[in-house]
Amino acid sequence: MAIVQSVLIPVDFSEASKAALQYAVDLVKSLGARLFLLHVPGTTGENFEADFPVGRFESAMKEQFGELLNQQNLKGLRPEFASRIGTPAEEIVRYADARDVDLIIMGTHGRSGVAHLVMGSVAEQVVRTAPCPVLLIRQPKKVGVGAPSKVHS
Repeated sequence: MAIVQSVLIPVDFSEASKAALQYAVDLVKSLGARLFLLHVPGTTGENFEADFPVGRFESAMKEQFGELLNQQNLKGLRPEFASRIGTPAEEIVRYADARDVDLIIMGTHGRSGVAHLVMGSVAEQVVRTAPCPVLLIRQPKKVGVGAPSKVHS
């Protein structure tokens, strides 16, 4: 049986990646594993230079990730933060291979149909090429305003 000692969480700051991060934090704590957080700009339409200005790159990245993890988790997990420029799936796989990561946990947007054909799936590409197992966490469904709620009788 494989022992998971390191976990990579690719984060694009979407709801799907936030859900994956929350799941991963609990798993990493229970395993006592090392946590790697990786951001590859380009999947969310952000302006890399504006969001991560030169000279403030490292602190800007930590601020972004700090919004997702509370201070207790930051201290307890001591995650390694990284960002790479390039094609998201390729950079995620390259980073996991370079760090000898045991498990990748990432969110999936659950696109289908034309959106999937046009945009493809970063998660699907990572699953096909990763050097380790990949656990996909589906974005939680949102309950819309005016949506019927379950009535218990």
